[in-house]
Amino acid sequence: MTHPISHVDEIFSLLKKELDPYGRPIVSRSKPDIPDTPFVTLISCLLSLRTKDAVTEKAALQLLKEYNTPEQLSGMPIKKIESLIYPVGFYKTKARRIKEISATLLQDYQGDVPDDFDELMKLKGVGRKTANIVMVYGHKKHGYLPIDTHCHRIPNRLGWIHTKTPEETEHALKKVLPVEYWDDFNDLFVRFGQTICVPISPFCSRCSLQKYCKKIGVLTNR
Repeated sequence: MTHPISHVDEIFSLLKKELDPYGRPIVSRSKPDIPDTPFVTLISCLLSLRTKDAVTEKAALQLLKEYNTPEQLSGMPIKKIESLIYPVGFYKTKARRIKEISATLLQDYQGDVPDDFDELMKLKGVGRKTANIVMVYGHKKHGYLPIDTHCHRIPNRLGWIHTKTPEETEHALKKVLPVEYWDDFNDLFVRFGQTICVPISPFCSRCSLQKYCKKIGVLTNR
């Protein structure tokens, strides 16, 4: 039997207040400099994998300010895509993936990014996290939980769940976290994990959630 999280409303309110000074990643915020479309969200997310936010942001702006449709990117030489997204991690693989996905969208989806989770998962290089992010931040759909390393680690550290993998975390959280918090979860917990509840020696002394945290797995803190 699952149990709802205690004080969840206060926890989310505290996180929003605590994280307000920290900028949101380009994937989860509005993008005034580039079109705010599902395709732009998809490509931004692909660029962000294993890459720091600042590097992702620069690469996304360089590529997507001028080239932000499947038509434009499917016809672009791989070398040009590589030069625009460098130095994101695995930029050569990502350039090839961007070109392939763009071509697939044109061939199979009339150039549209599907708004169906299972269809998104059919795209080469798109896993559960990316598909969930596109549904939440690209299509503005409710009922999806993108889980990255921070979103997996922190609920376990808090004692909300006890899971081994991000996919297990996604399913477990859906049982204990009320659905009205799902839309904010990824954005808040990614920022929280990057700035305060970091993987090694988290900053517990300045964390507003101290009294709600079981500190599971925390060996040292600051």
